[in-house]
Amino acid sequence: MEFFTFISEQWVLVSILLVLVYVFAFTERIKSGKPLSSHELTRMLNADEAVLLDVRESKDFKEGHIVGAIHIPFNKIKENSAELNNHKNKVIVIADKLGQHAGAAGRILKQQGFQVRRLSGGMAEWKNQNLPVVKD
Repeated sequence: MEFFTFISEQWVLVSILLVLVYVFAFTERIKSGKPLSSHELTRMLNADEAVLLDVRESKDFKEGHIVGAIHIPFNKIKENSAELNNHKNKVIVIADKLGQHAGAAGRILKQQGFQVRRLSGGMAEWKNQNLPVVKD
């Protein structure tokens, strides 16, 4: 009850807080690359407009990955990002397990001048849609 009283009495402060949270979330999302659906990724890969970067651990990558994916584990992204320099003219789409590392990897690559997008839902969503994966 006191919570709602506080909100009604301090509506200006609450409004400012909500706006700041929204702005922060929006900026973080933009910094790490916009999400990309599985359908959009397939279209971009087929049109040779994008390169897929899989940042999952080696074990997960070997268990199944999207055809043509470049594998650089998240914890090695800074030191191995030079592997992507031949693809600066394409969009780098980052895939991870559930989306937990794609944002951070996207920020790192954006700082290095890459165009970055994130696979929405990560590999979990790709597999849920019964889309093809290959094993090493």
